[in-house]
Amino acid sequence: MVFSSLVFMFIYLPVVLAVYYIVPARWRNIWLFVVNLVFYGWGEPVYILLMLFSIVINYVSGLIVGANRETNIRRAKTALIVNTAINLALLLFFKYFDFIAENLALIPGLDFIRPLGITLPIGISFYTFQTMSYPIDVYRGDAGSQRSFIKFGTYVALFPQLIAGPIVRYKDVAAQLDEREMNADKFAQGIRRFIVGLGKKVLLANNIGMLWDAFYATPIAELTTAGAWLGIIAFTFQIYFDFSGYSDMAIGLGHMLGFDFLENFNYPYISKSITEFWRRWHISLGTWFRDYVYIPLGGNRKGLSRQFINILVVWALTGIWHGASWNFLLWGLYYAVLLMLEKAFLLKWLDKAPAAVSHIYTMLLVVIGWALFAIDDISQLGGYLSVMFGAGGAGLMSSQVLYYLRSYGPMLVILLIACLPLGKQLFAKLPEKLRAVIVPILIAFVLLISTAYLVDSTYNPFLYFRF
Repeated sequence: MVFSSLVFMFIYLPVVLAVYYIVPARWRNIWLFVVNLVFYGWGEPVYILLMLFSIVINYVSGLIVGANRETNIRRAKTALIVNTAINLALLLFFKYFDFIAENLALIPGLDFIRPLGITLPIGISFYTFQTMSYPIDVYRGDAGSQRSFIKFGTYVALFPQLIAGPIVRYKDVAAQLDEREMNADKFAQGIRRFIVGLGKKVLLANNIGMLWDAFYATPIAELTTAGAWLGIIAFTFQIYFDFSGYSDMAIGLGHMLGFDFLENFNYPYISKSITEFWRRWHISLGTWFRDYVYIPLGGNRKGLSRQFINILVVWALTGIWHGASWNFLLWGLYYAVLLMLEKAFLLKWLDKAPAAVSHIYTMLLVVIGWALFAIDDISQLGGYLSVMFGAGGAGLMSSQVLYYLRSYGPMLVILLIACLPLGKQLFAKLPEKLRAVIVPILIAFVLLISTAYLVDSTYNPFLYFRF
């Protein structure tokens, strides 16, 4: 089940919210725990058992670490290591076993290792990182151990952020599991945020996604340079509005239930360096790797050479975290190299360069990076990149590209404006009374049009659903 579906919006969510606000406060976590599992098991009920196993393992580990952190640090550390190993083993098996087996089979003598055809459990990358952060935070003293299994299970399986983030760390919501603020203003704020995210996903990401699909399906020999760039620019817009829209919906749902989740995007396409881009894009993932991998490795405290090694490790892991495919590893290493170059000298140049130059530099590299991310067939990826830079393909321009430019021109302009904070800034300058009238009308309009689109269209992909 995904948020941008009629079943979720008009059956599941109303029932969840109605019961949630009717039952006494002490029963709300129990209700959430139950409906979280229903949400997670909607597509693959068998993986509810995997979710419960993960909850139990991390719950017990947190108790052991918490009980021994000050009295028996060795036992606490052992429990933490075992817990981390179990979490990573689960992720490795379900997400990467077939990928490893397929590649080992290419080596003579190792072809006896066969892929198992394992179905990827939805959101396993996200909830694994969330559960791992809990005993680590307890070990560090950043959070206390949670004695209520229901509360901990509610945190792990909380449906607003379960399958695609933002990655919510236990220490950020620990107090909210015990008591959370719920009022009409916060609920209304949640509805508005959810519908804004819905509009991003359904009206913007889905529509521009069809343009990317058209070019992605075009044989390399028939693809032109202009078409290759137009296609990957379309994907650049699609992935932003798809993922940031889903994050908006998750944050909005959290507000409806009384939770406050941290922001996950901050207008990343206005960045003037790759370093800045990754402070604005998928913020929860970046902070997770920073706090649990980069800083423990030494961060930037042990000299530039060691910092480069740490960046390389973090971004190799970031790449492969996104999927069991070589293109994701290449994508991660691509950003590792760019970030190392910026740390070495480029940032100094970019700071002195005109803002337009820094912005063009950043977005050019980001768009190229999305080609690495989007195309998982390495041979197709090589061909697509070659055509982007004028090698091979069917030349510079074609009538197909001109047709798509005419058809999608207005949409591309809307997408470009929507990527910028300009609209929000101008809207904030309107008189408060006028905003109070306009906002409900706009929200109702977006909900109506999005619903009509979902009723009429079968095209509703979700890019981060596979992670």
